[in-house]
Amino acid sequence: MKRLISCLALSALGLLSALNTPTSARADSATTRPSVILIIRHAEKPESDDDPNLTSKGYERAKALAEVIPKHFCTPDFIWATARSKHSNRPFETVTPLAKALHLTILNQYADADFAKLAHDLLTDPTYGGKTILVCWHHGEIPKLAAALGAKDAPSAWNPKVFDRVWVLRFVNGDVQFQDLPQKALPGDSEK
Repeated sequence: MKRLISCLALSALGLLSALNTPTSARADSATTRPSVILIIRHAEKPESDDDPNLTSKGYERAKALAEVIPKHFCTPDFIWATARSKHSNRPFETVTPLAKALHLTILNQYADADFAKLAHDLLTDPTYGGKTILVCWHHGEIPKLAAALGAKDAPSAWNPKVFDRVWVLRFVNGDVQFQDLPQKALPGDSEK
């Protein structure tokens, strides 16, 4: 509840900040920039890279995220995942329960290495203006994706053993505010 209130408060703060911005800058920002982008890594994967799917714990996390994301973070208007490939279906599988719960289509036309194209689209397409976006990607490209979205404070690497974080990017008055928060989706997840 506290995070939901925080999300609403930050959205209101962004609106108030925007009102103090010149009209032309406000129009550009309001029509193209999302309000919030949540970035998560796909859920747990097998030790072997031969299996493109999640582990049983990964499927548990995916199911839990369908409740955790809307309850403790902003509810997404759009959900993105990397394109399915013979090497990995994991991002798509991770967000499938959430997409079903919210009756949203998973957008997944970009390959893992195409994070810059995704960032460009999210920042320039008016479809995403003022909206909340959830992106599920592979850990190796997440820091580059966050940087391409303007998150200057984001870490330059994602620990390959970590599956339980949410990077929150809030777009306020032309700036990107970054937070690295715990999902708290499963027992044993990080508390901080």
